[in-house]
This record gives sequence, structure tokens and C-alpha cells, in this order.
Amino acid sequence: MKTRVQNALEQLKMSGVRITPQRHAILAYLMDAMTHPTADEIYRALEPRFPSMSVATVYNNLKLFIEAGLVRELTYGDSSSRFDADVSDHYHAICEQCGKIVDFSIPYLESVEQTAAERTGFVVRGHRMEVYGVCQACAESASSK
Repeated sequence: MKTRVQNALEQLKMSGVRITPQRHAILAYLMDAMTHPTADEIYRALEPRFPSMSVATVYNNLKLFIEAGLVRELTYGDSSSRFDADVSDHYHAICEQCGKIVDFSIPYLESVEQTAAERTGFVVRGHRMEVYGVCQACAESASSK
């Protein structure tokens, strides 16, 4: 059985993209990460294995993965984008204290796009939803103080 990383690498190869060790490592890190890392976090995690790799290499590869439809860039108004290799339809719960992002899905929200299209005349290509609050770890930490 092929892994998500292997399938993604094959998709890139079929698009004519050369698979470098750094590119493979960045993609594998993203697909294994459940934390929605920033480019700097990816760089810091991989830098010991690839000391000559630059932050620009990480950014350039993330851009390539986004264009290939393998990764989504999540922006929340601050200066650091986060990256998500789960490109399925899902939503995010974001901790206002530690910044943790957790995925969740609610299938019936898919009808929102259809309703929006009907009421506005838009050709809807997608939607995004985030909920904000305090994660369980931060809430427990606050209550133990």
C-alpha cells in the first residue's frame, strides 16, 4: 500500500518536478505533522538533517506544493502562515492562548456553499471556517494556577 507521501511524490514527478532529498523531507514532514507548522518550524525541524538548506528553500517548496494542490496555506491575519497537508474539506479550532490548531469536520456545512450560491448568484469555489477558544491543555493549566 502506498503512503500519502509516495502518492504525492508520484504526482509531483508526473508534473515534471524533480524530487530532491530536501523536497521529499519537507513534504514528508508536512504530511506527518498534525500541528499545521509554519515554514520556520519546518526549517528548524529539518535543519539538523539538511544543514545547507535555507528558509527560502522551504518557502519555495511550500509554494510548489500549494500550486500542485498538495498543501493549503492557512493565514489568520498574523505574519506567519501555517501549512496543512490535509487538503480534504475540514475546519479548524484555534487556541487563542497557545496557537494550537485542531482539525474537525462537520459534513452538513457543505450545504452552506450551495445556499450561498443560490442566494448570491456566486460561483462558489469553497469556504473556510475557524472557531476560536482555549484548548484543553491551556484551560487545565489556567485552572491549576
